[in-house]
Amino acid sequence: MDQKLQDSEIEHLLLWLDKIPFSRPKRKLRRDFSDGVLVAEVIKHFFPKFVDLSSLTVPFNSREEKLRNWSLLNRKVFPRLDFYVPEEVISKIVLSSPGAVEPVLSTLKEKIDKKRADIASKKLTLENFDIRNLEKTPEGEVSVTFK
Repeated sequence: MDQKLQDSEIEHLLLWLDKIPFSRPKRKLRRDFSDGVLVAEVIKHFFPKFVDLSSLTVPFNSREEKLRNWSLLNRKVFPRLDFYVPEEVISKIVLSSPGAVEPVLSTLKEKIDKKRADIASKKLTLENFDIRNLEKTPEGEVSVTFK
């Protein structure tokens, strides 16, 4: 997550973010995402049940509140996406350091895309499962037939 993104990767990331309706306008990426709230909104957009936005505070330049938001995301939300942001990276993001948040958002996008693909794959498998075709074998095992 400490890697610097290419301009084309940042452009692709910005296009992806533009498709998400945020509670406040995006002006400067490093400042807008420093408190973790818009990161939570990104996740909520794709997985509404993964995050409760009311548990986050909208800090007014309070470093402690920003750190608390990121810590909450790291403990309760990110694990559902198999994602973790190291403390030193969070510190850079909270301080709005140039180039700190873009790699995190890029990795988050990858994790979201992977999770969505996994869910779609499982849904497809379940749609092909026909409970009417369950049969018990003579040994007492259940046999499953797929469409």
